[in-house]
Amino acid sequence: MGTMKVEVAYALANEQKIIPLQVAEDCSAYEAVVQSRIADFFPQIDIEHDPMGIFGKAIADPKQHILKPGQRVEIYRPLIADPKEIRARRAAKAKAEREAQS
Repeated sequence: MGTMKVEVAYALANEQKIIPLQVAEDCSAYEAVVQSRIADFFPQIDIEHDPMGIFGKAIADPKQHILKPGQRVEIYRPLIADPKEIRARRAAKAKAEREAQS
């Protein structure tokens, strides 16, 4: 069984890190992230739950997704809050204020 080169990437608003590494040919996206030790640099990464993708396309199950040579695994940070949730909270707050005034 040979090895192949892949990359693991994580980006914040103001910095990004791309870690090249050699992995076994049957390496999953999840295993590559573990081997890259990228979470040592970014403790906010939750490799068990953060979404991952390859070149901007999300993958459903990083533990089952076997990489191809040269691919880059990207770890996506969760949105701070879902826009729909923000609107719902704003509407609830406005309603509470209206009720308080009447």
